Amino acid sequence: MTEQVQKVLVTVVIPTKNGGLHLDRVLSSVYSQQTPWKFEVLVVDSGSTDETLSIVRRYSQLRLIQIEPAEFGHGKTRNLAVAASKGEYVAMITQDALPASPSWLAELLKPMLADDRVAGVFGRHIAYPESSVFTKYELEQHFASFTRYPVIELDDRQRYASDEGYRQLLYFFSDNNALLRRAVWEQIPYPEVDFAEDQAWARKMLEAGYRKAYAHDATVYHSHEYGLWERLQRSFDESYALHRLFGYKQGRGLKHAVRNWMGLTRRDLSIAKRAGLPFSRQAMLLRVPIDNAMRIAGSYLGLHGSRLPEFLRLRLSRDWRLMKIDNWSK
Repeated sequence: MTEQVQKVLVTVVIPTKNGGLHLDRVLSSVYSQQTPWKFEVLVVDSGSTDETLSIVRRYSQLRLIQIEPAEFGHGKTRNLAVAASKGEYVAMITQDALPASPSWLAELLKPMLADDRVAGVFGRHIAYPESSVFTKYELEQHFASFTRYPVIELDDRQRYASDEGYRQLLYFFSDNNALLRRAVWEQIPYPEVDFAEDQAWARKMLEAGYRKAYAHDATVYHSHEYGLWERLQRSFDESYALHRLFGYKQGRGLKHAVRNWMGLTRRDLSIAKRAGLPFSRQAMLLRVPIDNAMRIAGSYLGLHGSRLPEFLRLRLSRDWRLMKIDNWSK
């Protein structure tokens, strides 16, 4: 073979800490990818104490970087990984994002090869089979909305300045399942923020004149079933970060919160009815209004997070707890 064929085209980066039950399946699926070009896998582990490192070391061709837990940061650690990568393109997934087919990586790269101005591609997430009907519906609807915008750029500066919805569409980017053009990253690395580093990066590269693409067929299984307190914490983290970074206002006032709660609850009851939820699982419906109340309360608290005492912000933050204590998958 020629030197060109042997050259690594894509590096797949997986940050890990206590990867648990999904990691071995994720690595197996990544190494099952069918591509006409060479790729490598790079794991950055930040202090796993479970079986993660023994799982990683079963894959002799994999490259491993180990860092201290205190050195981890969502943007900082990904910058470290991209800097160490050999590929012209860098795929980003998390330890619980399972590629759903052997064509995942090739599909993720397609939009990048088709357009030199595309700096980042993100792919679809679907729920794990055992997930609730509500989680499945939310992911389906969320990612279906991007099929209308397979490639997007900042093409309306006036609208950009005044329309929060337009900015949200532009900024959304998920490095649970994404691909970066390394040459662009060298100019615009990840911002070293404590949450939403992927959307903060998307903002910077779009403002610099690059494009973002969505690869609907580059699919991973990636979903979480949150407990009620975890739901509030996750909602708090997202609202607090997005308000600080982008000025989003996801929890406007009591009236808006009540209307939102009623709308979400009606939606979920309708989903359950259409899904024909069996009688044995009807008790799940009793949890729906409480779950939605926790979601909305978290958003409201996050919107006003800067006014809260630090000890309370840390108590409300799921991401802080996972980064400092345990498994921190998004």
